[in-house]
Amino acid sequence: MPAETSQTLDRGLRVLDVLAGSPDGLTVTELAARLGVNRTVVYRLVSTLEQHALVRKDARGRLHVGLGVLHLASAVQPVLRDLAVPVLRALAEEVGCTAHLTVADGDEALALAVVEPSWTDFHVSYRVGSRHPLSQGAAGKAILLGRDPAAPPYAVTAGELQAGARGLAAPVQGVDGLEASVGIVTLGDLDTEAIGPLVAAAAAQVAARLS
Repeated sequence: MPAETSQTLDRGLRVLDVLAGSPDGLTVTELAARLGVNRTVVYRLVSTLEQHALVRKDARGRLHVGLGVLHLASAVQPVLRDLAVPVLRALAEEVGCTAHLTVADGDEALALAVVEPSWTDFHVSYRVGSRHPLSQGAAGKAILLGRDPAAPPYAVTAGELQAGARGLAAPVQGVDGLEASVGIVTLGDLDTEAIGPLVAAAAAQVAARLS
C-alpha cells in the first residue's frame, strides 16, 4: 500500500524544481501551465514560499528561486563533506596525490572537501572553498562530463589552474540534485591509465554513500 503524501507539499516542491530549471524566471500564468494547476493554487503556493524566502519576484514580476534556498543548501555541505572524506582519504593515500570533492555552484566549481596524502614529501595544497569556472580544471570539466551520458569516464588537464599542476577527475553520478566530481591533483607525472580508474571508482563510492 503506497504511503500517504501531502499534495500541497508536493506542489510546493514542484514549484521550486520548475523555477530552478527556469533561469529567466516564470510568470504565475506560465508556472501554473507548467504545473498543470490553476492560478489561484499557484498564488497560494508562491505566497507561502515567498514568506520563507524560497521564492522571489524580480522587478518584472517574474518568479525565481529565492535566497532562502542557499541556507538550506549550506546545511547539506557538511553532510556531503563527512560522507566523502573517508573515500578521499583512501584515494589520496593510494595514489600519493591530493584528493578533492568539488561541486557545481552555478557556473563555478567549488572545492568542498580536500585530503592530502600523509606519506609524500611534496604534494599540491588545494584550499577548501576555492572556486574556478566549470570550463577550467579537471574538477570542473568532470562535472560537465557528468551531463553527457556518452562522455569519457574522467577528465585530464595540465597547467590550467596552476602552472605545472596536473589534474584528473571523474563525475559523481546518479545522485539526484547533485553535480559533483572526485579528483586528484599533483605536480609530478600522472599515469592516467593507472590512476583514472581509481578516481572513477572513488567517485562511484561517493555516489553510493550519498544514495
